Amino acid sequence: MLHAVVLIPLLPLFGAFTLAIFGRKIGEPKAGWFATLCVFGSFVATVVTYIGLLDSKGINRSFDENLFTWMNVGTFHVNVGFLADPLSLTMALFVTGVSALIHLYSIEYMHKDKDFPKFFMYLNLFVTSMLVLVLGSSLLMTFVGWEGVGVCSYFLISFWFERPSAASAGKKAMIVNRIADVGFILAMFLCVKSFGSLDYKVIFASTNLATKGTVTAIVLLAFLGAMGKSAQFPLFGWLADAMEGPTPVSALIHAATMVTAGVYLMVRLNPLLELSPDASHVIAIVGIITAFVAAAAGTSQDDIKKVLAYSTVSQLGYMFIGVGTGDYVGAIFLMVTHAFYKALLFLSSGSVIHGMNDEQNLKLMGALRKLMPVTAVAFFVGWMAIAGVPPFAGFWSKGDVLLHAFEESPILWFFGVATAGLTSYYMGREYSLAFLGDERWKYMASKKAKKKAKKFEISLDEHVPHPHDPTYKMLFPIQGLAVLAILGGVLNLPFASSLHILEHFLSPVIGSNIPHYKVASGTVQWVLGIVDAVVAVGGGFLAYRIWSKDAFNPNLEPEFLANAWYLDKSLDTVVAKSGTKVANFSATVIDPKIIDGTVRGIAVATLAVGRGFRKLASGFVRREALIIAGGTVALIIFAGIRGGW
Repeated sequence: MLHAVVLIPLLPLFGAFTLAIFGRKIGEPKAGWFATLCVFGSFVATVVTYIGLLDSKGINRSFDENLFTWMNVGTFHVNVGFLADPLSLTMALFVTGVSALIHLYSIEYMHKDKDFPKFFMYLNLFVTSMLVLVLGSSLLMTFVGWEGVGVCSYFLISFWFERPSAASAGKKAMIVNRIADVGFILAMFLCVKSFGSLDYKVIFASTNLATKGTVTAIVLLAFLGAMGKSAQFPLFGWLADAMEGPTPVSALIHAATMVTAGVYLMVRLNPLLELSPDASHVIAIVGIITAFVAAAAGTSQDDIKKVLAYSTVSQLGYMFIGVGTGDYVGAIFLMVTHAFYKALLFLSSGSVIHGMNDEQNLKLMGALRKLMPVTAVAFFVGWMAIAGVPPFAGFWSKGDVLLHAFEESPILWFFGVATAGLTSYYMGREYSLAFLGDERWKYMASKKAKKKAKKFEISLDEHVPHPHDPTYKMLFPIQGLAVLAILGGVLNLPFASSLHILEHFLSPVIGSNIPHYKVASGTVQWVLGIVDAVVAVGGGFLAYRIWSKDAFNPNLEPEFLANAWYLDKSLDTVVAKSGTKVANFSATVIDPKIIDGTVRGIAVATLAVGRGFRKLASGFVRREALIIAGGTVALIIFAGIRGGW
């Protein structure tokens, strides 16, 4: 059963390969169904491997499937192989499960798109890359998947490349991640130098070979790569722009693939993190800054998907708080539940966009609850889950991270709770603007429709939104994710040791690094849980009171938050525009005048010297004989003087 691990990435890879060759012939909707079945088959293979792993005995339960040797240089070698252990299979289960639902949803969402087969080919390739990333038995195999999801994100974010904004967003995601990936590459170099291997098991068994400073450098360099991939401060600007891609892409990137890769990598490296408290502190600090800054930015966004984008950045910050405080189980627990409710929220927002004729501005919506009742209920469930309202999944997973943050630093906990309040507020604002209040879309959308109808001489009715719930292909994934967002907390309930299901399952990988809370009694834990719940409910209620009555409150939407603290623009000015100026100066001054000028100067000087010597060789015999005679006399005189005449 464990050998089925090979099928987990191979099935979606087979789907991508088949669609790349025969996609046009297969056509719509068969290409979508075929891609969905490939990912669902991967999910089945993951379940089979998971059952096989449960049957394995011993606390160090893991299975290596080495296919062949990739590199073999002296004592250094790297295998193309997969590692099936509790951590990799936990990741693979929710990656394949959530991705299969997103594929099913996409069949209707991408209906009539001219590149329908190509879209599903990219989706399959994206899932393949993520599975290679989490199942790879070495850092190099992980890096192959790491770069794969980066390339696929470029393909999918820029899928509608006819839009300049989409093409630009894809390039931005690619460039920011490539810059951060330098850290990952340098971390691998240090591992080879220090441990002589990139294999995870060899590295973790050889930690005594490296100094504390080297371990800290490896962890921080790997975290630099994670900051780009998981959109941490200050490298999160690309993730908001990634909303230019189709909504299923947003759900896939934010919930099941790519952005969770950085958290996975740091949890995988937990034996090294335990040897470097300084690096752990840096990760926790970056995490809390990211969580708060992104949550604040989410309170002032008008685009329905951009609110969710900044929400993802904030939630990833929470996960890194868990990593930085040693709560690795809590980080994975939050990652899994986040996959459920964030996919739910994105697919629900896609349902709204679908019903609103591609309108994404929250200020042009309103009162959709009665027209889209199933979508409204699903979005409400997502709101409750991400806000941390009990008994929804987010309450248990986020509470786990906050509890350990309190153990490490009450200040860290305070900002974490404040961020939770902002989370409930901005999600309440989004729900109220979209589903409650007045039917603003009737007036605003009709004005836009009239302009389009007049300009293109088409039917006005085609461009006036008719909001409605979608068909089962979109509703079934939404409803399934809603159930998971409600019940996902059962994976790791805090009441008794027997209910710590995820903790017990991950113990062979985390081992002694599983946190044991220092709270003397359960009283403090109950108090902290009640505070979390009150803050979550209070933030949502405040948003409801404000935004369900009036959609326009400019005083509550400051420009600096609408522009995400101007961080992206500042980086654009300091890095991008300054870099462009340096490049232009190099192109117009340094390259042509200094570099080319130096080369030309040497050539001109050589030519001048050659011309001077050419005059000495005139070809006249008498002149040449005279020069020879003169030279001979000069040599005789010189020799005589040296000889002491």
